[in-house]
Amino acid sequence: MSKSISGVSGAHTLPAGSTPAATTPAQRAATSRVRVYLALALGIVCIALSAIFTRQAGIPGTVSAFYRVGIGVVVLAIPFGRSVSRGAVSPDRRVWLLAAASGIFFALDLALWNTSLFRTSAANATLLANDAPIIVGLGSLLLFREKLRLPYWVGLALGLIGMGIIVGGDAFSRSGPGVGDALALTAGVSYAGYLLAMQRIRAKMDTLSSLWIPGLTGALLLLLFNLATHQTLWGFPPHVYLSLLELGIISQVIGWLAINYALGHLPAAIVSATLLGQPVLTALFAVPLLGEALASRQLLGGLVALAGIYLVNRGFSRK
Repeated sequence: MSKSISGVSGAHTLPAGSTPAATTPAQRAATSRVRVYLALALGIVCIALSAIFTRQAGIPGTVSAFYRVGIGVVVLAIPFGRSVSRGAVSPDRRVWLLAAASGIFFALDLALWNTSLFRTSAANATLLANDAPIIVGLGSLLLFREKLRLPYWVGLALGLIGMGIIVGGDAFSRSGPGVGDALALTAGVSYAGYLLAMQRIRAKMDTLSSLWIPGLTGALLLLLFNLATHQTLWGFPPHVYLSLLELGIISQVIGWLAINYALGHLPAAIVSATLLGQPVLTALFAVPLLGEALASRQLLGGLVALAGIYLVNRGFSRK
């Protein structure tokens, strides 16, 4: 005799006295980790396209930054309102204030980074703005008391070396740092501040709210800045608006929802180091989308950076 699972006719049967195999905690943890890394990979792909969309828009960096964050706020406004009405958003006022502060960090990162591209070489801006993983690693060590083992620092060093190979010697060709270099460096610091704050926010706030509240703060800040500096905010050709929509929906909404989801399950130090893969993908995307050639040193630097990212995550996985 045999008995049917769930008592449904035609269902699979098991021998009498046996029970269905249950999913073990280890299997559930492995599945959850795969889901988190898939989300992080999706996020990196989406934000890697942001440089392409920004270049195609061809408008001042602070204006494209405003549209990027503002479109994200508009698209997610109704889902956020529903979350609030269901009581799914944390009522903790301190978390809301921290989320608002993180929006200032994010807005500063976008504004400073985009502006630095007009004040220094792209090589300098790329290299200096990627100081964020170093700051996040030190912040995690000093503020959160996280124990970052040797593989993390070795992998981070490899990732930064790979970035240096990608940008080439142009980043060191000038006699000294200028205003653009300082802007790019400060953008990296702001980026690190956002990631560190988001690690704390995601401990008490859901993914959607953790993106919408900072987005609203950042959009208002960027709007005030653009109005104060008399930037043109409308009257663009249709192709510009199309690029801005792509920037807001793909890079901001999809990309940062995915990354913020990952920040709820992985330390900011791991996420920030993994985000070093973004410039590598941007260089690859620029070949078909912008018609830019890919030099052999960029391929070499990309491989070195990816090796560093793998080492960082491998060390965390073993831990």
